[in-house]
Amino acid sequence: MILIADSGGTKVDWCLVEGLDVISRIKTPGMNAMMLSEEELAQRVNDEVVAELPADADIDRVYFYGAGCIGPTIDKVTEALSKNFKKAKVEVASDLLAAARSLCGNHPGIACILGTGSNTCYYDGEKILKNVPALGYILGDEGSGAVLGRLLISDVFKNQLPESLCKKFKERYELDIPTVVQRVYREPFANRFLASVTPFLLENIEEPAIHRLVLNNFKSFFIRNISQYADFRNHKINVTGSVGWYFKDVLREAADAMDCTLGTVTPSPMEGLLEYHCKKG
Repeated sequence: MILIADSGGTKVDWCLVEGLDVISRIKTPGMNAMMLSEEELAQRVNDEVVAELPADADIDRVYFYGAGCIGPTIDKVTEALSKNFKKAKVEVASDLLAAARSLCGNHPGIACILGTGSNTCYYDGEKILKNVPALGYILGDEGSGAVLGRLLISDVFKNQLPESLCKKFKERYELDIPTVVQRVYREPFANRFLASVTPFLLENIEEPAIHRLVLNNFKSFFIRNISQYADFRNHKINVTGSVGWYFKDVLREAADAMDCTLGTVTPSPMEGLLEYHCKKG
């Protein structure tokens, strides 16, 4: 049996596979490996995953793809998983490699994540050859849910949107300035809080001010990230993640404006990862 995990900024999607059959799927809260100790990771995997798997699951391989899984963090996550799956061969890699394998398989291409955070890479069919640094929602993450949420909340409280939209937003989320400051600057997981208001953008996307906010942020995503890849105009831009999926019409509009070609767009990497690993065996 193979256990595949796709860990994003908000949730982790776990999938247990035997042959070509999906045995079990589990969703758990996001695990940012850079912010948790090995012991905390091991305990969470035990409590949230192992306890939910079939008792007779004989797992021989674990593939964990996660936000923050780079450098020494890979060793930390590998040890945490090995404590729970003692018989299994464990492979830990970044969520960006998950996107590349899911979207491109064994073929070269540009792969992107547009979810709570954002990231991009050029992939040669085996490994990532180039990555424009994402830099997180404060310094980068253009096109992400966190940045869209940050822009929306800022525009609401600085009265940059029509009064009716500002009123509608405040009534919907019951937010005031002290609450926003508390959630963004004094509590953990500000990125998740910011991304949580993106449904308002989707529900009001026909409003010119909202459409413009989303479109301009996606244009910034293409300008500041995609345009740095050599010959990017001759490659399809493949995207996975909830923001890319739900806003794909505006994303395509931005791609066209930037002379880019949008390729495959999926809500999550998991289906592509299942195909990649089951085919690989």
